[in-house]
Amino acid sequence: MDDEAVILGLAALAQPTRLAIFRALVGHSPHGLPAGEIARQLAVPHNTLSAHVAVLTRAGLVRGERRSRSIIYRADLDRLRALNLYLLKDCCGGSPDICAPLIAELTPRCPSPEEETHA
Repeated sequence: MDDEAVILGLAALAQPTRLAIFRALVGHSPHGLPAGEIARQLAVPHNTLSAHVAVLTRAGLVRGERRSRSIIYRADLDRLRALNLYLLKDCCGGSPDICAPLIAELTPRCPSPEEETHA
């Protein structure tokens, strides 16, 4: 991923409605959401939603697939991964312990049986 693609991706997410759209799509991965459902959930007019989704699509963060009369939008998690890896690539500067807390936060884990019984 090059600087221009990263800047485009970050700029696309640097707006409240677009960030909300992207988060909603990430939360509904891998199935995605129809445009009308996104508009309903976020209380965004359809034409406004369309403009925001276009920005996210140009940044490569969202993909749309036409199904009959509706479009199903999905977050491009590979692009999100590439964006995050670009930002974190030089994080530790040769000292992995500097980024260890961040990596631990990003690493999904299943709760231990003991944690499950206390939940």
